[in-house]
Amino acid sequence: MPRVLITDTTLRDAHQSKIATRMRTEDMLPICPKLDQVGFWSLEVWGGATFDACLRFLKEDPWERLRKLRRALPNTRLQMLLRGQNLLGYRHYSDDVVRAFVSRAANNGMDVFRIFDALNDVRNLRVSIEAVKATGRHAQGAISYTTSPVHTIEGFVAMAKELEDMGCDSIAVKDMAGLLTPAVTCTLMPALAAAVRVPIALHSHATSGLSAICQFLAAERGCYHVDTAISALSDGASHPATESIVAAFRDTQWDTGLDLALLQEIGFYFYAVRKKYRQFESEFTGLDTRVQVTQVPGGMISNLSNQLREQGALDRINEVLAEIPRVRQDLGFPPLVTPTSQIVGAQALFNVLTGTRYKNITNEVKLYLQGKYGSAPGLVNASVRQQAIGNEPVIECRPADLLLAEMENLRSQIEGTAHSEEDVLSYAMFPEVGRKFLEDRNAEKLQPELLEPMPRKNSPPSEVPSEAPVDFRVTLHGETYHIKVTGAGHQAKGQRPFYVTLDGMPEEVLVETIGDTVESGHSPQGRPKATKPGHVTTSMPSTLIEVLVQVGQEVKAGTPVLVTEAMKMETEIHAPVSGTVLVIHVSKGDHVVPDEALIEIG
Repeated sequence: MPRVLITDTTLRDAHQSKIATRMRTEDMLPICPKLDQVGFWSLEVWGGATFDACLRFLKEDPWERLRKLRRALPNTRLQMLLRGQNLLGYRHYSDDVVRAFVSRAANNGMDVFRIFDALNDVRNLRVSIEAVKATGRHAQGAISYTTSPVHTIEGFVAMAKELEDMGCDSIAVKDMAGLLTPAVTCTLMPALAAAVRVPIALHSHATSGLSAICQFLAAERGCYHVDTAISALSDGASHPATESIVAAFRDTQWDTGLDLALLQEIGFYFYAVRKKYRQFESEFTGLDTRVQVTQVPGGMISNLSNQLREQGALDRINEVLAEIPRVRQDLGFPPLVTPTSQIVGAQALFNVLTGTRYKNITNEVKLYLQGKYGSAPGLVNASVRQQAIGNEPVIECRPADLLLAEMENLRSQIEGTAHSEEDVLSYAMFPEVGRKFLEDRNAEKLQPELLEPMPRKNSPPSEVPSEAPVDFRVTLHGETYHIKVTGAGHQAKGQRPFYVTLDGMPEEVLVETIGDTVESGHSPQGRPKATKPGHVTTSMPSTLIEVLVQVGQEVKAGTPVLVTEAMKMETEIHAPVSGTVLVIHVSKGDHVVPDEALIEIG
């Protein structure tokens, strides 16, 4: 009888689930010698949101993190999570980008690639699996587990067989929301074990409190590989505690053979480290049985709560949670995992905040309904599709078959700023964030980090205009925090919320509105308040991605004039009236908030 093998997720999914993916490499390296002694089957250290967080928030090169961990963990397999044709981004990439990314990841030290598709469309996994096999590394095909009228045990078993036929070395059941129950485990696991010859792994978040039970039952039924997290970052939205699972299987026929005392030493280390990141803790990372009803993973609830808090509408979170299953049904029951969790969650939030379902439809929902993410698991609501894309044809082939090779174009776009193929791929994953990271990295070689507030150009050095966002760093008790004042929201009861980010995490500060510059008719950014029918505004705080019109241009009501991004989802903002574009108050990259006139049409 095989012993149970453990993949520990502390260096990736656990801190993504518990502290918003903010753990720095410098806090991982000191404990690596002990982690390397344990004898884990693998350590999950990369992929998912870690790549984005390194570039966007931590200002670390994710490739350098991988290389450092490879050197620090010479005896342990390193594992990553790969979103199939999406890689680590939020769109499908051409096949040459997929192959290049997998090749560079393997060359930099990756051993195991867990590959999944948000829709369980195996067509979107083929090239990634082929690319991994070409490097000689371990390709683990993952089934995104969910429940709905169209998801069945038979369907999951059929998918497992397809993944094995495509060359996967093992199969993982990826229960990202913690939906798996003991009863289903007792049916699903023996069915999978009987259907495929390759090993089966179980990845189940502890959100609903059932995952540890499911792991033990799975081992009894032929699944001998489970994911855990060191106790200091375990349970709730994370995974069962490594120490607890090792203790549970000790002295059984599935004994892991791991040293519990050594694991406890590691646990105490991360217990101390976690305190450093307390500002990134979410109230929604603990036990939450609502997931069994809403199917919303803990991390997704955290994002939604932050968005609602920015709107001063946190009291409406239950409305959003109730709307998510309805949107999911309209879209054909996609599993709620990146990027479909963001697609469904953002649209549900818009539906609630605007008061009219699908009044504003995100660009990602439109792309989804065009078939550009793959085939929906179930039937899509025809009226919603008509409202979103009209009579545009729906893609029926593998979406990436329609994409031209991209690598040469990407290299030319970032030429002079990128110094390696890895840099080009960082830019490919997150163009705006990646370019800024590379530019900042290059500039750091020329000038020291600024520790004082930055005035706008042409402003006296001693003066920071009140309409300028304030961007500065503060060091307190040896920890340095990046603070940025990004704007103001709706006034209510004599107070106005001002939005700031603390190391990239949104926070809200309530201030008295006496003397508020908004009262003079302008926002803190100096933009006029939206008071006329021709004033274009946004329904939620967001970042401006594109300005689609020019001053003097004639537009009709309903014409897209801006593209904004919130919750990593893009939304077109349309002209409220027909007329001429008189003034544009914003430019690409600006942070915009409700009540501001972004464009004036008259």
